[in-house]
Amino acid sequence: MNRATLNLWVGIFVVGGFAALLFLALKVSNAGGSTLADTYTVTAHFDNIGGLKAQAPVKASGVLVGRVASVRFDSKKYDALVTFRLDRRIPFSTDTTASILTSGILGEQYVGVETGGEPDQLKDGSEITHTQGALVLEKLIGQFFLSKSQESAPAATK
Repeated sequence: MNRATLNLWVGIFVVGGFAALLFLALKVSNAGGSTLADTYTVTAHFDNIGGLKAQAPVKASGVLVGRVASVRFDSKKYDALVTFRLDRRIPFSTDTTASILTSGILGEQYVGVETGGEPDQLKDGSEITHTQGALVLEKLIGQFFLSKSQESAPAATK
């Protein structure tokens, strides 16, 4: 094999490696675009969104059913307003609940939706009123230690 052929193959290998790294980076960051073709927009207010970002997944029973379109602060209600797009093929009732959940202990945050039993369905521009914000690990740990210190305080004074 002559030097020019070897250089050509090395160049093809390097370009392929960069393309694979770019593909992986887009998949990990959820910036590769949504695979959902026909969607409708729904909003929800949350008291705490944690680290939720745009393009985060919206899942029902662990299955991807949408993507977060935007996250912004609502200056009228003084909470977070999350807008997300749901797959039009999957109907959700008007009493659907939305929660901000985490994949694993330190994983990415996503919106989990659970449909209710109402016969009416969410439409484009609907608002989900039943929400649960993100659980803040630091707050839970602080509450745990506070309760433990209050339990041990009366025993020490006896």
